[in-house]
Amino acid sequence: MNNLRVRIERALEFCRPFLKVDEGGIELMAIDETAGIAEVRFTGACQTCPMKFMTLRAGIERAIMFEAPEIKRIEEV
Repeated sequence: MNNLRVRIERALEFCRPFLKVDEGGIELMAIDETAGIAEVRFTGACQTCPMKFMTLRAGIERAIMFEAPEIKRIEEV
């Protein structure tokens, strides 16, 4: 497990309790270090939540970019 993956997982661990309140979750699927892209997948109730894109941009993305500033974009897969 590389340092970048550890930092992204740390950011997701910070976010997970907030998602769990609504019976949801999130998983890190892939990292493209060259392009600076992290791919995540929502789980549980978050998969169908109409607010998931707002959560992705305002919460998940900010947390990841704080921990791993070399990541420039977060994509949901």
